[in-house]
Amino acid sequence: MRLLVTGAAGLLGRELLRTADHEVVPGYHSQVVPGGVQFDVRRRDAVRDVIRSIRPDGIIHTAYKQDDWAATADGAVNVALAAGGARLVFVSSDAVFGPRETAYREDDSPCPITPYGAAKAAAETAIQAMLPEAVIVRTSIIVGSDGQSGEEQRVRRLAAGEPGVFYSGNIRRPVHVTDLAAALLELLTSDVTGIAHVAGPEALSRYELGRRIAIRDGLDPDQLPSEPGEPSDIQLDSRRTQEQLKTRLRSADEFLLA
Repeated sequence: MRLLVTGAAGLLGRELLRTADHEVVPGYHSQVVPGGVQFDVRRRDAVRDVIRSIRPDGIIHTAYKQDDWAATADGAVNVALAAGGARLVFVSSDAVFGPRETAYREDDSPCPITPYGAAKAAAETAIQAMLPEAVIVRTSIIVGSDGQSGEEQRVRRLAAGEPGVFYSGNIRRPVHVTDLAAALLELLTSDVTGIAHVAGPEALSRYELGRRIAIRDGLDPDQLPSEPGEPSDIQLDSRRTQEQLKTRLRSADEFLLA
């Protein structure tokens, strides 16, 4: 399979390039990826021309910019419009939901409370209408092993005394980047369509997750500043998708403290 990975310079994109057993064409915007193709997903003509040139069998669309509606929402729509017969896997987010006490299943309707969540939800709606055979994968906080994820970098900054705080009232279900990449590649070649949830099975506050990263990295977890913050419990229930996967989605306990 010839696979186009957008956002190939990011944490998830790099892991897909490292692990994919396909002919992979990396797509990037500003940070050069060797052997890749540069284009701006916000430009519909550029997306169309690149996809026509590459003629991919599959596309995993990871590109986004959190504070840019055009990159996050319009960019995803541009990729879907140009996909043609390619199998599309779109990476979405738990940010399409707002806080509540029970976990969200795949058939729950989006209810975003942030501009970023609204952009992802808009992209989901458009893709489902245009390409019902596509897979829309909602995920949560992504953690790596080499200190390159945003959460790991934040732990190091705050442990070093830089400004900031971890909120103990912000609850998510973190996932390891290797597990997420494996699940995306598996879904790419599966018969699954529609919404899939790919997040870890363990609910953690951002503060507790930060503490576990600090322990793994040999830092003092008690140096991390915390406060409750506004309650923000947003959890993805991934059990239905997990039943369709060979990839096992590990808990943070497993991938951080093993």
